[in-house]
Amino acid sequence: MLTTIEVEIDREGRVRPVDPKGRLPAGRALLTSLAPLSDETALLAAPALADDWLKREEDAAWADLRLDR
Repeated sequence: MLTTIEVEIDREGRVRPVDPKGRLPAGRALLTSLAPLSDETALLAAPALADDWLKREEDAAWADLRLDR
């Protein structure tokens, strides 16, 4: 039977369960690393924001800050 346990991995690579009462069972496991939430949020927001970013009015509003003018 497969069991999923949420864990955190510290900078030294030590794996600890998120639930303080949780125990990691002895044996073998497969680990799937998840992207940090901040990256996921930015990626999910990009398509919605692109509608505004790609408008001519936006280009005009930021024109004075362009380096290539």
